Amino acid sequence: MPKTTLLVRSDEDPWTSEELAEVRTELEGDLARLRVELEQTARDLADLLRDGVDGAGNDQADVGSKGLERDAEMSLAANQRELLMQTEKALERLDGGTYGQCESCGEPIGKGRLMAFPRATLCMTCKQREERR
Repeated sequence: MPKTTLLVRSDEDPWTSEELAEVRTELEGDLARLRVELEQTARDLADLLRDGVDGAGNDQADVGSKGLERDAEMSLAANQRELLMQTEKALERLDGGTYGQCESCGEPIGKGRLMAFPRATLCMTCKQREERR
């Protein structure tokens, strides 16, 4: 792993190679897990779509139940894809030397925040501002 100096807040110590390795390991593990989960969700959704929800031979409750199950699987797949993209982006930032830099204001995100949520792209100030919108 190349030696990269990543941004940290003024009250934090620089990232150690051990801390970066820990973050990378967590992100890579998440990436592998999410890919497997997304493949399974895609198979489940394909099964639901193949079975159809047209109502042929089913009562209204069955049709409604299958529709809800299909919608839930589609929502789950969308969430998994979003997490997968965030994880890939975090690894790209780690490789590119911009990991830990807020994408909004350019200030350090903070090691504590990144250790708790390694996919974070915003510092707490910018994240709170975003959530108020």
